Amino acid sequence: QVQLVESGGGLVQAGGSLRLSCAASGRTFSRFPMGWFRQAPGKEREFVASISWSGGITDYADSVKGRFTISRDGAKNTVYLQMNALKPEETAVYYCAATRSGYGGHHVYEYDYWGQGTQVTVSS
Repeated sequence: QVQLVESGGGLVQAGGSLRLSCAASGRTFSRFPMGWFRQAPGKEREFVASISWSGGITDYADSVKGRFTISRDGAKNTVYLQMNALKPEETAVYYCAATRSGYGGHHVYEYDYWGQGTQVTVSS
């Protein structure tokens, strides 16, 4: 079993930066690809970024490429999402997720474990 706890959300002005963290419990954390998703009010949860179990392969939604960076620290059992140049339309609850499959895909159904989410609000 894997438990995920996100932190680092908050209020930031447009163009600003935030770093989200996702702390994982469970001895098998290092074997799981991980992902970040977000969900704005009234919208479906959408893929943001994913990272392989080794950290060597990353993937991003087109809308965040060049501005967001996903990384992981195995020693700390933590995954990060560095978000730069934030836009008001990126206001959402951000979730981290883990998958038992060998690849972190773009779809919600591909992930087995979810955190409770952290609110990110970008003001204009």
